[in-house]
Amino acid sequence: MAAASSCATLALCSSLTSHCKISCQNPNPHPQLSLSKSKLCSFPSPKLYTRPTFSFTRKFSQTEPPPVSEPEVEPEAALEAEAKPTTEVVESAAKEEPKREEIFAVVMIGSRQYIVFPGRFIYTQRLKGANVNDKIILNKVLLVGTKTTTYIGKPVVTNAAVHAVVEEQGLNPKVIVFKYKKKKNYRRNIGHRQPNTRIRITGITGYQDYPAVTLDSLKSVQ
Repeated sequence: MAAASSCATLALCSSLTSHCKISCQNPNPHPQLSLSKSKLCSFPSPKLYTRPTFSFTRKFSQTEPPPVSEPEVEPEAALEAEAKPTTEVVESAAKEEPKREEIFAVVMIGSRQYIVFPGRFIYTQRLKGANVNDKIILNKVLLVGTKTTTYIGKPVVTNAAVHAVVEEQGLNPKVIVFKYKKKKNYRRNIGHRQPNTRIRITGITGYQDYPAVTLDSLKSVQ
């Protein structure tokens, strides 16, 4: 038994010595890599980016003529040109507005009264029997006025007349007539356009013999 135990201890010691030798031979199982400066990869140094310069030259189309430089004018020639009088006739495009009419009248057509001025037009009720370009005379003149005098009719100015020309027979804008009864289901939507006549006033005559009212007469009454 003693011999067997001694043999076992010897085998254990031999295994321990062999293990110690291996550990001493390779102390660092994971060796570190050391790179020298010569083996390192050298990258080129980055160059600065320089923006390219472009020269812009304006191109002209075939239809557009190139710009022409104005020739230099000598100061003596410029003074001579200024000294010469230039006769240019400038026609004014805007014509002068006509002056306000110096006379007006109040005339009755049908059941309505209108104030009229020579040269202007008005819309009246439909004049029966009047056609376009017909000349008409309005005799119911209630008043005639000018800058200085006034002719007041009682009820009309005798012998006074307003002359006019028929220009158009038309219709007024549409008027909606809506009828409704509640709880009866009754609704009616009707459109109506009243006929009218446009006349242009050409003149006012026959009022001169009628007694006039002036500012002086009113002051004397007061």
